[in-house]
Amino acid sequence: MNWFLDMLRTSIGKKLLMALTGLCFCLFLIIHLIGNLTLYGGKDMFLSYVKHLHALGPLIRIAETGLLLFAVIHVSTGFLLVWQNWKASPVRYQIKKNAGGRTIGSMTMPYTGLIILAFVAVHLSNFHFIDPVRQTVFQAMSATFASVPYVLFYTLAVIVAAVHVSHGFWSLFQTLGANHPKYMPAIRGLGLVFSLLVAAGFGFIPAYVGFFMN
Repeated sequence: MNWFLDMLRTSIGKKLLMALTGLCFCLFLIIHLIGNLTLYGGKDMFLSYVKHLHALGPLIRIAETGLLLFAVIHVSTGFLLVWQNWKASPVRYQIKKNAGGRTIGSMTMPYTGLIILAFVAVHLSNFHFIDPVRQTVFQAMSATFASVPYVLFYTLAVIVAAVHVSHGFWSLFQTLGANHPKYMPAIRGLGLVFSLLVAAGFGFIPAYVGFFMN
């Protein structure tokens, strides 16, 4: 057990935690997107999906607790890594961050991460922490996305999330040991496709609900 704790104190251990929790979030995004796509089948199909989801009962509570734990680990570990990098070489970091090979996703990871954190808080407030007796999730979505500023906010937040994922996806595989010239180009390409799916899949929903389902 001591060797495990010692590993987590190192930069490699922290990056491994970031990779594992990031992988879990990528899987969650896939599952969440598949569920949300039922909106395109109409109100009844979406509410049926929500009903079946809530019928899982304790399993949903366990999943939510796990996601919360992963979020705390991911955010706190990311903060520690950024702090350690800045503390170790504040001047050199400023010079290197615009060097060749860097992407928008890699250069903005801490900032997009903070924006995503704020977005998740707003998202949960609007759709998760609601009184199911007074309104359904669909009613909450319809009311929220009837506001153009909210549609713009959610769409921009999803684009930011896609930028974050565009780097995080292939980076997690690199951390987990898949950094090989034979495989990395394919993983990078898959990461780009995945980020575009996240942007398109989630990004069109606010406008669709607000303008076509209301």
